Amino acid sequence: MNHFTSRNGELFCEQVAVTDIARQVGTPFYLYSKATLTRHFQAFDAAFASIKHLTCFAVKSCSNIAILNLFAGLGGGADIVSGGELYRTLRAGVDPQRIIYSGVGKTEAELRYAIESQILLFNIESGQELERLQRVAASMGVTAPVSFRINPDVDPQTHAYISTGLAKNKFGIPIAEALALYLQAEGMEHIAVKGVSCHIGSQLTLIAPFIEALHKIKIFVEKLADNGIVIQYIDLGGGVGITYDAEQPPHPQEYGEAIIKELQGVDAILILEPGRVLVGNAGILVTEVQYTKTNQGIDKAKKFVVVDAAMNDLTRPSLYGAYHAIVPVRNTGAAHEVVDIVGPICETGDFLAKDRELPVVEQGDLLAVMSAGAYGFSMSSNYNSRPRVAEVLVDGEHFHIIRQRETFPDLVTGEQIP
Repeated sequence: MNHFTSRNGELFCEQVAVTDIARQVGTPFYLYSKATLTRHFQAFDAAFASIKHLTCFAVKSCSNIAILNLFAGLGGGADIVSGGELYRTLRAGVDPQRIIYSGVGKTEAELRYAIESQILLFNIESGQELERLQRVAASMGVTAPVSFRINPDVDPQTHAYISTGLAKNKFGIPIAEALALYLQAEGMEHIAVKGVSCHIGSQLTLIAPFIEALHKIKIFVEKLADNGIVIQYIDLGGGVGITYDAEQPPHPQEYGEAIIKELQGVDAILILEPGRVLVGNAGILVTEVQYTKTNQGIDKAKKFVVVDAAMNDLTRPSLYGAYHAIVPVRNTGAAHEVVDIVGPICETGDFLAKDRELPVVEQGDLLAVMSAGAYGFSMSSNYNSRPRVAEVLVDGEHFHIIRQRETFPDLVTGEQIP
């Protein structure tokens, strides 16, 4: 459920008309619903209320500090993958003891920053990373708490670019090699082994891959115990999908019940890293039609709707071929036609939708790209020297600009002519 609804043909976010926001903020802009964000977090977290757990929002999916602060206020932590994300979470007021640090390429400076910040856990992804963390921790005279991200070789049955749990993916440590690394870590003076972690992919719509991965992790935890290593945390990662089109992902309650059942007999705190499932359907991208045009081909004509949002604002359609529903902000009841919805960037791959049936629109009409809250703004760029768009949060009858639209001077900040 989300709080984007149509009233007499007009799209509203909670109690505010999207047209009114566009008139004051300009386009394009990302628009989030506080009520939806809150509801999604609470529904997910409540699914695990019967066991010891920690819900750490995957910051990479939507990194605005206002949203991070909202989840922190609801009791959430953060799953980070860079020093920049650590900075954001701390600025947002996230408790460092609710922050876990994942990612395959942590630099020495990033490790040092995270140690200084006293985060809960480092998810280690290679033997060399372990050795680097040991050196950094030793130089600081402290002990670093770690989990190891285990690659369980489970097919998540999702897009190849967002699959992370197969042996051919760059993430994690092959489960067959992990025990030796745990034993090595146990002998390191400045490393404290705390947990086991895995994450098999994103936008999963089936529960079975999660259960398969967790079952393998349980067997591995038993093997650790047989070797005298008792862990405190099991981090199952994130990856629960959302509905973009016709997908039918599991409800958080269904997902939680299955995970809790598989965890029976395991005495450890469960860490979860939801991202898309919390924010995906809580945000939209609003864009204005600039032109409509028809190119006459040899066989048939091709109709284009050119909008002011582009692949630099929302890269998922161009990068993954991802589907986003697109609807008029004001439905006039016009007849439908098949169009490509494209942006102004000088790339043929700059599109939001291809061969999409859409009511006939005209210059100045507003379109809403739905389910854009996850990996929308956080993946945006300044390609073609386009300022990044504004982000807006609606709270009931009011809205707040939580990120100002960039300006042309912002584009050259830090640049200089020698």
